[in-house]
Amino acid sequence: MNVQDAEKYIVGRLRLHLPADLYYHGVHHVLDVKDAALSIAVQEGVQDEESLALLKTAALYHDCGFMNAYQNHEEEGCRIAREKLPDFDFSASQIDLICGMIMATKIPQKPKNHLEEIICDADLDYLGRNDFEPISQTLFLELRERGLVSDIHAWNQIQIKFIGAHQYWTKTSKEKREQAKLIHLAGLQCN
Repeated sequence: MNVQDAEKYIVGRLRLHLPADLYYHGVHHVLDVKDAALSIAVQEGVQDEESLALLKTAALYHDCGFMNAYQNHEEEGCRIAREKLPDFDFSASQIDLICGMIMATKIPQKPKNHLEEIICDADLDYLGRNDFEPISQTLFLELRERGLVSDIHAWNQIQIKFIGAHQYWTKTSKEKREQAKLIHLAGLQCN
């Protein structure tokens, strides 16, 4: 596996080909998810190099499908991963694990193993962080641009429903993010 070249390739492609109006799902989000996934993995005791490399690659590729599709971007991301990762010496079984992680991030999340739980928590890590409000605003702008939400009141109702139904999967995220997430939810309910 040549993770470094796989990363260089996909980050370069994302910078060139992601639509400019992906205010939330931009390269910054991909890099944030990569960093959060690796941090959670360490705290969860994941130590073997292959697992960490596969998790990192899945995080880097998890939203690459947005280059070609907004709906069902996870499936498109897996298509891209299956097409390109063999060029970086990933085996078919490694790519299957990566695609499992990518698909686990699809809402509603349904992780089937520990690495999938980690990437799911990393993808929505911001729900329990101090930068929740500015990040949430970027998602509102992105969805409004696509006509998927009309105004801030409608957006807040969507967030209340989404956050109310959301769960973190790993012990680490439950301990580090759940309480702040509930505070953000309470704040939205007061508006």
